[in-house]
Amino acid sequence: MRYPSAWLEGNSLGELIVSDLRLQIIDGTIARGEILSENKIAAQFKSSRSPVREAFKTLSNEGLISLERMGAVVLGLSSKDKDELYDVRYLIESFVQENLAKQLPYDLLTKLQQIIDKMELAMRHSDFIEFAYLDFQFHETIIIEANHSRILHLWKSIRQIIMTLLLLTTEEIFSHGEERIKAVIQKHHKLMKGLASKDPEIVANEVRIYFTDSRQTLHKTF
Repeated sequence: MRYPSAWLEGNSLGELIVSDLRLQIIDGTIARGEILSENKIAAQFKSSRSPVREAFKTLSNEGLISLERMGAVVLGLSSKDKDELYDVRYLIESFVQENLAKQLPYDLLTKLQQIIDKMELAMRHSDFIEFAYLDFQFHETIIIEANHSRILHLWKSIRQIIMTLLLLTTEEIFSHGEERIKAVIQKHHKLMKGLASKDPEIVANEVRIYFTDSRQTLHKTF
């Protein structure tokens, strides 16, 4: 699989390179322990070494590679790494949603329903790439609406890896047919209903159920 070009509109060559490499490392196409050469990657993408060097720095900051003298050594994403990423997601969303429930922005539920409607359309068109992007947008919309600068900064530090994981898990879900896809949509409806209740305890319970199920899907995919 290649990183979706639609997700990269207007982005630089360096962002294209890092997105493609990130996907290949996470899905195992580029194996743990493999050594990446700036020259070889530059030739592969028909670029200079400069955007490759920047891509390597980004991947190193994300913990996916280690920069060594002989080149970039692939570390990959272990099961523990994936669990920790979902721990961070859970901490962010449980905090954000419980706080939003206390003072719900008037148009948030409308925005979320519009995204779910588009998810249903993507399901009907068997478009897992669009579905994955909308799934991501649903959660990011909630986080942005919280208007918490430090939480948003933390979210931005993991958002690209989360987007890649969502792409891969969504492809897996679509391979199991419409019932599995409908179950994902239903999970998002439940999160929305939790927010609509304006009850932090109900919200906390729905977020916990959501991420327990999402973690299981993650481990089934990899």
